[in-house]
Amino acid sequence: MSLLRQTKRVLVVDDSAFMRRLITEMVESRPEFIVVGTAADGAEAIERVRKLRPDIVTLDIQMPEVDGLTALAVIMNEMPRPVVMLSAAGSESDNTLTIRALELGAVEFVRKPSGPVSIDLSIVRSELLRAIDAAAMVRLPIAAPSVRVERKEVLSCEAPALEPCRELVVVAASTGGPRALAEVISNFPSPTTAGMLVVQHMPGDFLQSFARRLAQVGRMPVRVGSEGETVMAGHVYLAPGDSHMKVEIANGLPTIRIDNGPAVCGVRPSANPLFESAARAFGGNVVGVVLTGMGRDGSEGLRSVRAVGGGAIVQDRASSIIYGMPRSALAVAGADRVVAPRLVGSAVSDLLSARRAVA
Repeated sequence: MSLLRQTKRVLVVDDSAFMRRLITEMVESRPEFIVVGTAADGAEAIERVRKLRPDIVTLDIQMPEVDGLTALAVIMNEMPRPVVMLSAAGSESDNTLTIRALELGAVEFVRKPSGPVSIDLSIVRSELLRAIDAAAMVRLPIAAPSVRVERKEVLSCEAPALEPCRELVVVAASTGGPRALAEVISNFPSPTTAGMLVVQHMPGDFLQSFARRLAQVGRMPVRVGSEGETVMAGHVYLAPGDSHMKVEIANGLPTIRIDNGPAVCGVRPSANPLFESAARAFGGNVVGVVLTGMGRDGSEGLRSVRAVGGGAIVQDRASSIIYGMPRSALAVAGADRVVAPRLVGSAVSDLLSARRAVA
């Protein structure tokens, strides 16, 4: 294949002329990417996407007139393509906007450089190139997401209140995961006897905002897990940033353990330590779920879950933003169900019910 056919065409959108120039230089430092145009606000971005048909868009979230979220919603509904969001660092409102952008269908986000011009830009450059590499792997066309995730009234016959969980769901997600998890949580049967532990590859300071958003779209409490916490039925716990999360039975109770050991599969937190600990603690009363993302995290862990008689669910190719983790999980561990995120909850219920019947 020629270099011309390999080259990905990028549109850069930012209200700062300095940032447009800086991002353009970073993108074009790699021969496989070329910037075909720039835009200074959301309205211009929409017009340029329609005219230039870029392969990838980098899109600032906060801009005057038409902001990045508004432009993103139009792009993903009218002419879906991989979008990398550029987010200001620090404030809770900025973090919340970033989470919303990922839910709307953005592939990745990168923190914009802040402070004096003398700031070390090497980290920003590395993160931007990693993000557009991920964007270049996205399968097209992307299915247009719903602008708003509806809360579903899905009920189960079992309704323990504030009880330690007797069954466990463990979930692995990376690129595209925030959108997939919003669909999983919003469609998950509730009340339920199962607790849920989630590894989402995401900077730690975004996790509180992410937990609040997931709690808004679903019917289960969601929070960042902490050392020694009891896993309750019908509750969701996110792995904290830059730490592995595991589970064990301590004094008869399912208990979260936080581990600062080395990265696994190049990431920390990794789903593999979580899945493996869940298999030891719950045996056949655990279901592992591998969602969209780059790489192979969760594959070995899912094999451990299946080895003790637990259930395995993998996201299908059609709904995956990036099919790397699901494809690897299928190759390594296989699966009992291959489904879109909105069907994960019913698949979990079926698998756990079948195991209860056998028991």
